[in-house]
Amino acid sequence: MPARLLDRFDAVFFDNDGILVDTEPLFLEATREILATVGVEVTADDYHEISMRKGGTVFDLATEQGISDAEILQLREIRGRRYSELIRAGVRVLDGVVQTMEALQGHRPSAIVTSSARDHFDEIHAQTGLVPYFEFVLTAADYKHHKPHPEGYLAAAAKMGVDPARSLVIEDTERGLVSARAAGMECVVIPNALTVGANFEGALARLDSMAALPELFGLV
Repeated sequence: MPARLLDRFDAVFFDNDGILVDTEPLFLEATREILATVGVEVTADDYHEISMRKGGTVFDLATEQGISDAEILQLREIRGRRYSELIRAGVRVLDGVVQTMEALQGHRPSAIVTSSARDHFDEIHAQTGLVPYFEFVLTAADYKHHKPHPEGYLAAAAKMGVDPARSLVIEDTERGLVSARAAGMECVVIPNALTVGANFEGALARLDSMAALPELFGLV
């Protein structure tokens, strides 16, 4: 691997949940709580397989039990409100994030590409102070097809004015890796507790923490 990996890229695109902030467990907690009210049990394995690997929704488990689309829509709205409550109770910025963003400043532009709803994203980052490090943010409302589809990352490259092949993605899930690779981008994976056992074949590198990124980039 080159001593200065960053020279191969013109921009760096970051996922949000599980990469910048420790919100994946909060979203899972909200989802499990709400689906439990209608007798649907969601395990961590279910969530990983359906959502974090395939990019689907565990609300399909409710559909399989005969719950109507109208009720599922209502359950999603309740889940969204519960997730907001958990966010407002406190969100942790993951280890190494601030150090990485400080090191990256002035070297390469960066942006966030997330499947999160804009209101949840804003609630999260009202607490973090991270947004000024990034040129822009793309949330779920900014593109139609979400990960593992490549649209989000392709939209980010177009907005940044860079070649996808000269763009690097930082992700924590299989669906994120698939999305980045389908967009023609290299991807560094930093698994979280929910994705540590996933298959990340095709990743440029796999790290234990964001704290290792500056060295990988060649900035220290």
